[in-house]
Amino acid sequence: MILTSDAVGAGVKQFRIKPWIARVIIAVLCTVVGGLIGVLSYEEQLWETVRAHNIEQQDRITELEDTISELQTEIEDKEDKIQYLSDTVNQKVANEEELVAVIEGQSTPTGFPLTGSASMEMLPENDYLCVFTASDGTTVVATASGTVTAVGTDDTYGNVIQIDHGNGYVTVYKNKGEAMVKEGDEVVQGPTLFIMGGNNSQLGYQVILEGEYIDPMEILQIAG
Repeated sequence: MILTSDAVGAGVKQFRIKPWIARVIIAVLCTVVGGLIGVLSYEEQLWETVRAHNIEQQDRITELEDTISELQTEIEDKEDKIQYLSDTVNQKVANEEELVAVIEGQSTPTGFPLTGSASMEMLPENDYLCVFTASDGTTVVATASGTVTAVGTDDTYGNVIQIDHGNGYVTVYKNKGEAMVKEGDEVVQGPTLFIMGGNNSQLGYQVILEGEYIDPMEILQIAG
């Protein structure tokens, strides 16, 4: 190594570095520079990895958010369907209950057994026999829907019709007129059983519940 100066009269100084020292210095410099380059390259790769991982995580989060949103939409749709089905079932149950109530009402002998007005007397010694006296042309009608289980004769009233209403109730109609139905007929509330007229002005009416005679006035609904 030679060092020179621009000053007048300055001399020239020479320094000699042994070859092995130069090689060591060069090796150290190369190692340091190489290390710096390696560190910078590693940090760049590390940051690239971090950035790629962050992007991947963000994509997964976005995908999960989309999946959650789709699931929430499906859940809301299913909840709407469940609510609709529940409302439908409740409405069906209400309709069925209403229908059952109507059917039970039609099968319970609460109706009046005559189409017109009549006077009434009770003959309790004859198993709660209720006797109605009405004018000519008045018709005897079934007080509820049911099945005609017997059409026969009666010593006092001439003829008798018995109707089973299928719910424990049985009604009995005694009249001198001609029976307008026959055994086995299905009847609804209101059809004609007898027609009153002439010497046929009375109806004997009875109600049986679970095999026992009851007072017809307990369930008879009389308007007016």
